[in-house]
Amino acid sequence: MNLEFLADHFGDNFALLIGGAVIGAIFGAFAQQSRFCLRAAAIEFSRGHVGGKVAIWLIVFSTAIAGTMLLSAFDLFTATEARQLASPQSLSGAAIGGLMFGTGMVLARGCSSRLLVLSATGNLRALLSGLVFAVVAQASLHGFLSPLREALATPLTTLSIGSNDLLVLSSVSEQTALGLVLAGLAASLFLALWRKVGIWKTTASFAVGACIPLAWWFTNAMTSIAFEPVQLESLSFTGPSADTLMLFLSSPGSMIDFDVGLVPGVFIGAFLAAWVTGELELQGFEGGGSMRRYLAGAALMGFGGMLAGGCAVGAGVTGASIFALTAWVTLFAIWIAAAVTDWVVDRKMAGRTVPPQALAASPDARGSELQPGI
Repeated sequence: MNLEFLADHFGDNFALLIGGAVIGAIFGAFAQQSRFCLRAAAIEFSRGHVGGKVAIWLIVFSTAIAGTMLLSAFDLFTATEARQLASPQSLSGAAIGGLMFGTGMVLARGCSSRLLVLSATGNLRALLSGLVFAVVAQASLHGFLSPLREALATPLTTLSIGSNDLLVLSSVSEQTALGLVLAGLAASLFLALWRKVGIWKTTASFAVGACIPLAWWFTNAMTSIAFEPVQLESLSFTGPSADTLMLFLSSPGSMIDFDVGLVPGVFIGAFLAAWVTGELELQGFEGGGSMRRYLAGAALMGFGGMLAGGCAVGAGVTGASIFALTAWVTLFAIWIAAAVTDWVVDRKMAGRTVPPQALAASPDARGSELQPGI
């Protein structure tokens, strides 16, 4: 991709949009094919089974971190210039927002990125949930929910500990961290082989993880080309979903950047991948109770993701790739909340009202973690 050509012929903003759309399309296509999903991995792990879904998530996670660290090692990217490390972040927001996001993720049966991917395949539940997610995220950023978000984010920030860089705080060298990450990547590959994930899904998982350093590289390269300041960023879906929503409600051309290209790109990539492989299928809600559950989960994710400063991808993979402490706090909180919500809602409560044999057979009762189309 000749970035100078794009910037010269289309302008800086449209070059950013095109880059976001291309990287988003790659992410969407391979996320659809790999079935990458933090919710599925968290539920699988919490139920005492470390299987294929955990392996896929670990491959994406470790590939993203290793790729980002290699970019930094070759001076192709400076992590300290990213928003997560360059400015104070909220620790209280990361913890509370992560818990809310993890709870909502289980209720909506998919995180924000997963809902976007599924909506492209014809899943109307995911499409409506994604719209609710975007509306609540925007309301949390600039709307009537913003005072509550600010109140929850204020009590504890990284100013109190002097840094948001986990490597600096823990005195761990980048070489040691890279060695541990590469070991984790090797372990995740072994797990994928052991659990018979398959060559294609494993390769697709690599591609999903590689989109994180690719986006870091692209936005970093654009900072040296563009006339106006460019935000150094990678993939996230809370802020970009809100921005994309506002694009359709604002005057044309008022909001053109990397984030606005990302969301449509993911949708198009996932749609094309599902179309080529014959996986397009219209799916709707199965009743009022199901609809309430999805929309409540989407609302929790919208507010929680904005409060935490990132979603399952934005904080859980992108933020973690530069070792932002708040991102790791958010990720840990998401895992805990997902496990607890699954146990309370999809196992304990469902088990009281549904016979054991029906619980084993019903996708709705079980939380549908084994259903790729949910």
